[in-house]
Amino acid sequence: MGTITVLNGPNLNLLGTREPGLYGTATLADVEELCHRTAAGLGHRVEFHQTNHEGVLVDQVQAARGSAGVVVNAAGLTHTSVALRDALATVPGPVVEVHLTNVHAREPFRHTSYVSGVADAVIAGCGPDGYAYAVRHVAALCSSLCSERQLHDLARA
Repeated sequence: MGTITVLNGPNLNLLGTREPGLYGTATLADVEELCHRTAAGLGHRVEFHQTNHEGVLVDQVQAARGSAGVVVNAAGLTHTSVALRDALATVPGPVVEVHLTNVHAREPFRHTSYVSGVADAVIAGCGPDGYAYAVRHVAALCSSLCSERQLHDLARA
């Protein structure tokens, strides 16, 4: 059907070794494999990226504008980056924000997300499974959008 772009921000390359009591022992490679398996089962494919640099993440968002949709775990940039928020606002397809932990049960500065205001959904606190839920949700939103477009096209014919 289409490509779902999965974007990951700073420090997520350290999954499995960084604070495993908080983030678990799954690595980013494990998360990537989960996303590929989930998307393939839905007839989609995944492009998966991680960067520690805000500008690179903004570039990746802009490159993803042709994707069926975007799953984004902006990590620490969630709480600080207006530039990332503005880039995500230009994505025509669905955007789903995902966090491994429940950011609302953590430090107060993590309760604010610049991403949430432009996301179609937010999934937090589900560990790596949250990525699979996010990929499924993007696929479902794409199917719904495709159906709406088909109905619109039929009505115009």
